[in-house]
Amino acid sequence: MHTFESLTYWLLQALASLFLSILFLQSGMDKIVDHRGNLDFLTGHFAESPLAKTVGPMFLTLTILETLSGALSGIGFLLIVFTHSPGVAFCGAVLSGVSLCALFFGQRVGKDYAGAAALVPYFLLALAAIWLLGTEHLVAI
Repeated sequence: MHTFESLTYWLLQALASLFLSILFLQSGMDKIVDHRGNLDFLTGHFAESPLAKTVGPMFLTLTILETLSGALSGIGFLLIVFTHSPGVAFCGAVLSGVSLCALFFGQRVGKDYAGAAALVPYFLLALAAIWLLGTEHLVAI
């Protein structure tokens, strides 16, 4: 692979990881910092759904998933930048995809179809990141 192609691929890996890190660290940290506000919102959001009695465990699970997705993506971003090693970022992207599926499930069951549709671009980015980070295209620049 030519140097320009290597640089382009490296930038794609780094920027996808950075984006997922920002997305999920902010979301996970917001759930931790404003625990009560987020939990109250979700309790009301799912009050009339089959998930009404599971909001607490779902909220905890989602907070952990999002925070881990962001942390792994952030550490992975740093490893890509400094060592050209995408393994941790790949794990972050996979966990990001799982987090987005969990969010999508909740939005669909809660009949928030617009909210579910808004998640699709993020999911596509997670899929692209999985592909970018999980294939052996990166050549040292």
